[in-house]
Amino acid sequence: MIDISSLHKSFGNNHVLTGVDLSVAKGSSTVIIGGSGTGKSILIKSVLGLVRPDSGSILVDGEDVTRAERDAFLARFGMLFQGGALFDSMPVWQNVAFRLLRGSLKRPTAEAREIAVEKLRRVGLSPDVADRLPAELSGGMQKRVGLARAIAAEPEIIFFDEPTTGLDPIMSGVINELIREIVTEMGATTMTITHDMSSVRTIADRVAMLHGGKIRWEGPVGEMDASGDPYLTQFITGAADGPIETVR
Repeated sequence: MIDISSLHKSFGNNHVLTGVDLSVAKGSSTVIIGGSGTGKSILIKSVLGLVRPDSGSILVDGEDVTRAERDAFLARFGMLFQGGALFDSMPVWQNVAFRLLRGSLKRPTAEAREIAVEKLRRVGLSPDVADRLPAELSGGMQKRVGLARAIAAEPEIIFFDEPTTGLDPIMSGVINELIREIVTEMGATTMTITHDMSSVRTIADRVAMLHGGKIRWEGPVGEMDASGDPYLTQFITGAADGPIETVR
């Protein structure tokens, strides 16, 4: 579904991506790991066409992302943002139905609300939450609302940006399980960015480690611990000593 080949992107003298090669199969879940500042977010923004690469190619279902008609192209995607990114002036249901109230996916208001309430139910939130404002919700509930919005338009591809950031271990586990269940039900193709190894082990079919501007290791999640790659081993164990430089 997603084919990234020899992708390069620099910002001045900061060479962020220096030849990324990665393929994501249709209906699979790929989790991208790597240290802060290694270019994981730039990679996802490149796939979405929000950042234009310097060279290389990105194909989504065989279509070059730089030549795609934007509205139709973006309608295929859903996104769960790291900080929730809910509109604080809108009630919850309008946040969930945001894409269904405007643009090419627009539905009648009553239908959009009905879909929003159903998606909220799917992530474990009762209908009475629909008319609350985001500020009235806990961090875990806000994350569920963000997940409901990501799936509201039944996207083919979903991106998850640090889905458990700011959550306690119990709520992180709940969100991870929800994501896995929903992705399996929908048959969606997903890419996730995370530092949370519990998320990796719950969500991933395959894992790709981004380091030094390239994919350092890629393979099934079940082979991650025995990879033998010193960079990957250091990252997943959290060891201070290893080939990945740390600021002391």
